[in-house]
Amino acid sequence: MAESTGRSGSRIRVLLVDDHQVVRRGLRTFLEVQEDIEVVGEASDGEEGIARAEELRPDVILMDVKMPGTDGIEALRRLRELANPARVLIVTSFTEQRTVVPALRAGAAGYVYKDIDPDALAGAIRSVHAGHVLLQPEVAEVLLAQEEQSPAAGRPGALTDREREVLGLIADGRSNREIARALVLSEKTVKTHVSNILMKLDLSDRTQAALWAVRHGITD
Repeated sequence: MAESTGRSGSRIRVLLVDDHQVVRRGLRTFLEVQEDIEVVGEASDGEEGIARAEELRPDVILMDVKMPGTDGIEALRRLRELANPARVLIVTSFTEQRTVVPALRAGAAGYVYKDIDPDALAGAIRSVHAGHVLLQPEVAEVLLAQEEQSPAAGRPGALTDREREVLGLIADGRSNREIARALVLSEKTVKTHVSNILMKLDLSDRTQAALWAVRHGITD
């Protein structure tokens, strides 16, 4: 089937990166019946995925983790170095914490398993395209378990009202620029708030902050 390099109205342009052709074919077959989603290309490993992402500039990339050569996590890091704007949704069968955590820290916008319901996958694509961080419940449980094992845990009362507002927006998947616009602040001020939040709560990154916010009722 021919691949597209052009825009199709407001459809979400998706690149498939998986070393199994049968998986790519299945994903393409399902996604092509979605009125608002267009599969613009495929790649069989991380290296090819990076090249195709730079060529096609998709909105969302569905990426496996374990692939020969350049794996999904390394591809994520390289795409971030290239400042590629695509949102990456990991679609994999690997559930271990040692796979989930590095993928999210490398810049994945979401992490779902290959047994996800097809309609839920389409919803996940729409969600990450809209700027949200999306995790299947099982993935969130893995990360929350890691949080519980951390030597220190911050308390909600340690945050100022403004920091709680910023934290809530982080949990909604907002970037610093989007938070700045929402709260009428400078990006520099938002960056300072984010740093203070991570320090006060003894967290290492935005993903942990988002999960902390959910667990402590700061956001849904």
